[in-house]
Amino acid sequence: MNQYPLWKYFLIFVTVVIGGFYALPNMYGEYAVVQVSAIRGSSIDETTRNSIADILRGSGIDVLGMESKQQGLIIKLQNTDDQLKAQSTIIDTLGDDYIAALNLVPATPAWLSMFNAKPMYLGLDLRGGVHFLMEVDMDVALRQADERYVSDIRSFLREKKIRYLSITRMSTGGVEVKLRDNGDRDKASTVIRREFSNLVVSDVEGDDLSLHAKMTDQNIRETRNFALQQNIITLRKRVNELGVAEPLIQRQGDNRIVVQLPGIQDPAQAKDILGATATLEFRLADADGNSVQDAVAGRVPAGLSLYEERGGAPILLKRQIIVTGDQIIDAQSGIDQQNGTPNVTISLDSKGARKMNSTTKANIGKPMAVVFIERKTTTRIIDGQRVKSSKEVTEVINVATIRGQFSKRFQITGLDTTEEARKLALLLRAGALVAPIDIVEERTVGPSLGQDNINKGFESVIIGFIVVLIFMVVWYRLFGLVANIALTLNLVLIVAILSLLQATLTLPGIAGIVLTVGMAVDANVLIFERIREELRIGNSPQASINAGYDKALSTIADANITTFIAAIVLFAFGTGPIKGFAITLSIGILTSMFTAIMGTRAIINLIYGGRRVSKLSI
Repeated sequence: MNQYPLWKYFLIFVTVVIGGFYALPNMYGEYAVVQVSAIRGSSIDETTRNSIADILRGSGIDVLGMESKQQGLIIKLQNTDDQLKAQSTIIDTLGDDYIAALNLVPATPAWLSMFNAKPMYLGLDLRGGVHFLMEVDMDVALRQADERYVSDIRSFLREKKIRYLSITRMSTGGVEVKLRDNGDRDKASTVIRREFSNLVVSDVEGDDLSLHAKMTDQNIRETRNFALQQNIITLRKRVNELGVAEPLIQRQGDNRIVVQLPGIQDPAQAKDILGATATLEFRLADADGNSVQDAVAGRVPAGLSLYEERGGAPILLKRQIIVTGDQIIDAQSGIDQQNGTPNVTISLDSKGARKMNSTTKANIGKPMAVVFIERKTTTRIIDGQRVKSSKEVTEVINVATIRGQFSKRFQITGLDTTEEARKLALLLRAGALVAPIDIVEERTVGPSLGQDNINKGFESVIIGFIVVLIFMVVWYRLFGLVANIALTLNLVLIVAILSLLQATLTLPGIAGIVLTVGMAVDANVLIFERIREELRIGNSPQASINAGYDKALSTIADANITTFIAAIVLFAFGTGPIKGFAITLSIGILTSMFTAIMGTRAIINLIYGGRRVSKLSI
């Protein structure tokens, strides 16, 4: 009696070994690092890497290691003081063609990483980082929507050959269309209602030749929601450039976005990335032989503007812009099949496609230039103070002769590296916010405060754990010791599963772990008390053990299932911290069922099973 088959012991053994292995990376902590990435055509080659190493060595900064990854060059340092000093040194030396961001990376050994064993992510309250609350300017979003309707209605009426005097956006919202006569007004009213179902078209009181077209309430809600969702997508793409593990980017209410970046210790750097914009302008280049030297000397011909190409050579471009980055709906980097050079494939919206089509049709054989414009804000440490400056970088990255008529989809070349092409495509896809955003709240959680939270959370787990251990040993003796072993394994399995899932642990998550410690031992208390009861009524020790585990199982299952349902509801309807609590609670319930029932019984069976016993140490 009370013997497990060999396969059950093997299953428990394998589970414990795998759990211990995948929990192990959490013992190694993290490195303070500076993450250096190149922008605007620069690259981090071996020469740049050696130069950075020499610079840091000359500044007396001890570098633990340097590693090239997709996000850039990762420089591992001893502590946060060296980290801040290294960042300032790198920025001052390399200039604006590079970004040096502060971050934290796991110190997991390579032999563990080979098996994809990683530490669990720590939330903002434990790891430190930055928290932004951003507000989307919905008035601008609605105004831009009206402007699009102005342009679309104007183009549509021209196509239908309906004459109009003016089409303007009204200050109170909506579009006002003034027609030439009653016939045109009736035609315009009919076709606008049919073509633009999202607009409510009405007559203007006291003005027989005007129409007002306003968005429906449903359209207004959709426009606001679209602006919010698109800005979230844009911010998420930009955050990817920072290499942040498990960032939190989510909407709050109707017009706000919460951005949490764990591990990022430089809010100014984070704001620089989140606020960076890049766009393109397509302009015709001067093909009439005007003197560039005269333009450099200050005598720029009328209708032209002076720009610089990549190599610094001056070039004259026409002031009229064909297409801007606002009309780019997609951008993908790739390799030109003809010459093997990097390129970016651009897709335009309908308005941009029409402009590009008409321009290229009328200017075949003439040169067209691609102007790259990047607006960026940089922050430097000068005399111990943060000094912020903004500047606009404008350069001509490509001049090509128009060989044929094209419109919606085409390629641009003239890029130096595939990395530059990839980053340009990313900035073009994510560069334009649908509506402006303002940072209304900014909070930084330093690594020391995060570590303090970790220490307090760890202490709470340890104190609760030790108290439970002492109580169980005193009250249940050998059986209590077995329960303590199972409780320890339970904690290991929780950490292992969180690490395998790459879930984020927060302070509420630690609270969930503390709760599962109590719940795990509660199952053993039910079992052990049942065994005591069986012994008191005169059953044999073996029969009491068997009855204790069998008869307490239904009670334990009922209690855990109801708690598990509550955890699922919390996860489904909760946000951030509440979800973290629900995740650890759910995992803890499953692991405690395994360790408290199957695990303890395996050990008890090894001690007492298959032999005559006169007394139990309980």
